[in-house]
Order: sequence, then C-alpha cells, then structure tokens
Amino acid sequence: MSTCSTVSQDLDEPIAGTAATATTWLLVEQPGPWGAKALTQSHLDPVLGRALEAATKGTGVRVALIRRPGRHADCGTAAERQVYAAHTVPGNVWLHAATISDPEQLLELDFAALGRGDHHTFDSALQGRRHTGGPLALVCTNGKRDRCCALLGRPLAAELAASGVEGVWEVTHLGGHRFSPTLLVLPYGYAYGRAQAHAVKAVLHGVQEGRIVVEGCRGNSAWERPAQAAELAVRRATGEDAAEALTVVRTDGAAPRWEVTVAHCDGRHWRVGVAQGVSLPPRPESCGSVLGSPARMDVVTVRELTMTTALAS
Repeated sequence: MSTCSTVSQDLDEPIAGTAATATTWLLVEQPGPWGAKALTQSHLDPVLGRALEAATKGTGVRVALIRRPGRHADCGTAAERQVYAAHTVPGNVWLHAATISDPEQLLELDFAALGRGDHHTFDSALQGRRHTGGPLALVCTNGKRDRCCALLGRPLAAELAASGVEGVWEVTHLGGHRFSPTLLVLPYGYAYGRAQAHAVKAVLHGVQEGRIVVEGCRGNSAWERPAQAAELAVRRATGEDAAEALTVVRTDGAAPRWEVTVAHCDGRHWRVGVAQGVSLPPRPESCGSVLGSPARMDVVTVRELTMTTALAS
C-alpha cells in the first residue's frame, strides 16, 4: 500500500528542519477519540479548546492533547488529567507536571510567561512541580489527521509501552505526516521521524544522559526551520551531542536563503548557510492530498568563526 510516508521514504526526502515549532509545549491528557482538529474535536469542551487556541496565539506555546497508549473507548470525561509543560530553549530547559480535575484551570495560565520560559505560572495555577521521572516520548497517533499516524504511530507507541519504556504517550499532532511515525522527546524538544522502537530507546537513553541522537532527528522545536537544520548540521560537523551545548543566537535573511549563527557554550560560533529548496518529484504531503513539492531545508555551508568575527557579529 502506497502512503505519503512510504513515498517520502522511497524518495529519500530529507528530514532535518521539519519539526513543529514551539518554545513551550503544553500537553493535556484527553482520553477517547480525537478529530483532525483535536482541541475542538474531542471530549475536551470545544469552547475551552477554542479559548486555548486564542490564548496561546503568538506566545510560543503549543497545546497538544495526549493519552496513554492502547485502545481508546468512548469513555466520556476524565476525572483527573495529567498535564505537562515543557520549555525547550537551551539554557532554560525544564519539564513540569501537574494533575488537574477541571481543565478550565488551564485558562488561569499566563501563556506569554510560559512561552518566555517562566514556569511559575504553571506551578501556581495548577500546583505544578518539576517532573522527576524520565523523558517523555510523545508519538503522533492521530489518524484523523493522517492515516499514517494511526497505522505507524499507534503500533510504535504500543510496542514501546509494552516493552516497559516509561513516559510514552500518544499525542495529537506533531506535523510532517509523511515522516511517520513521528516522535517528540521532552524535555529538550527534539523531534524525530521514521522512528523505530529500537532507535527510540536509544534516543531516550541518550536524553537520560543529557545527550542528543542526531540520526533521524527533525530538529529542535525551539527554533524555526532554517535554524533547526543549521543546529543539526553543526552537531554533525563537530560530533557534539550534549543536549544544551548549542544555541541559535541569530538568523539573518529570508526565504529562500538564511545565514544562521550557532553558538557553543564554550564560546565557539559557526555561521551556517541554509537554502530553501523544493522536494522533487512532486509527492503527497499527507495521505489523500494532491501532489505537491514541500519545502526542504538544505545546509550549503558550515563555517566556524574566529573569536573576533563572532564577537563582531
């Protein structure tokens, strides 16, 4: 059976620079079925869903629904819900958790503060606290958005959970259906595509040690797409795998060409040239869609700067 994901893989479409962007993720447990627009098409009150969409617009906060792997009977309203907030910008990475009984409490959050990386609003409004467990593995399984997410994502989530991996959740939408199964790992916010269980376990093991696995990585959701590709290119060029060693300090230019400056915590800097190309031949960006030529981020240069040049920029 040909799907958008099989076509993308057969055409060897590059995966770097394709992660969904968010400085902060807000994850809300919602069992039961999800529609294509899950915040307003699930057992979450659609009025609340629309209010969350409006309140988070332009703040850098991305809201997604999560549920435990497995069967999802039409079970009605959840008595208690797990909620997570994660800020993914290097230098201020954190993951906090809370349990709520009334999802209306979410509207008490200061979303602008959350987007800037201030967790105090989460802690005070929801009695949140720092997450003390292992990393979270969020697997996109929303078949109403694309069948690949259900056909490939749900078995992956189930396999991981059955093998004893903790912190596995199904999630509503991570973008890039054609890279299914897709995965977001928190707290650091790196997304992965075409994920297999053994590779996910290696990624999670790395995160527990504060390391990032570059293989299969789509990018860090804290950055826009050109910067995602640039940061991964520096990791490949240098072999740097420490989770918070690199940060994007500026992005100059506009489509189709950018110059991205990436800094290391030890003071080194790189300037990375990124060009926006098109993926040819045309292919479906999701199952059932018309053929298109999705944008791709091609790294064309990686140049380490001298200290003088770095300070001048």
